Amino acid sequence: MDLASILGLILCAVLVVFGIVNGNPVEYLGNFFDFSSILITFGGSLCSVLIMAPDIKTYFKYLKSISLIINVHKINEEDTIRQIIALSNIARKEGLLALEEAANGIDDAFLKKGVLLIVDGTDPELVRSILETELNCIEDRHSEVTGFWDSLAAMGPAWGMIGTLIGLINMLQQMHDPQSIGPAMAVALVTTFYGSVLANWICIPISTKLKSKNANEIMVKELMVEGLLSIQAGENTRVIEEKLKSFLSPARKAAFSQEEGGENIG
Repeated sequence: MDLASILGLILCAVLVVFGIVNGNPVEYLGNFFDFSSILITFGGSLCSVLIMAPDIKTYFKYLKSISLIINVHKINEEDTIRQIIALSNIARKEGLLALEEAANGIDDAFLKKGVLLIVDGTDPELVRSILETELNCIEDRHSEVTGFWDSLAAMGPAWGMIGTLIGLINMLQQMHDPQSIGPAMAVALVTTFYGSVLANWICIPISTKLKSKNANEIMVKELMVEGLLSIQAGENTRVIEEKLKSFLSPARKAAFSQEEGGENIG
């Protein structure tokens, strides 16, 4: 599980609660609960993005994507580089056709597809075109999910403002009773509070996290494409390794080189 995501969500809630009760009685928390405001802000926002969704099934699929920020992405660049180097060694020693058997042990469907295209003798430019087309489709699907959370983030404050306007209108209708103005104004502002919380505590962080995971996944798959095409071109394993290490940050590149050097010494 992604501890950063879970801890971040929890700490945000803790800080808001602390800010409310700090120096005040705990009963003040009740001032921030209003069922009508919750219904308008959260219900209105969710219904608005429902209108934007292609269908009900897709809508709930987008909602379930919240679980993706909790799951840890297991694939990383270093492991992928090692896997491609291993495939390169097999291809140089036994030929490209030997990669067909090696493909049976590959879990990643994208990498396996690329290996099989090479084994089939597909033209390198066509291999790149096929894999890049799949990459674009993956990115488009991911963009739809992040777009859902971006839209929900935009709807939260908007519906919070709608709730505030409803509250203000009702308050102005009761101006003959001065004692009702304060409580009515408080209820009106609570909806704006809910809208800001929905956007900044939930939707924007989720969208940003998903975009980060998408960028990492796409980079790993681009690394796979470069590695596979290098294997198909018959490049030296050391050259392939140096080329693929370009995808790593300087610190990770140094750590990877040191690790690989240690393994070679052993």
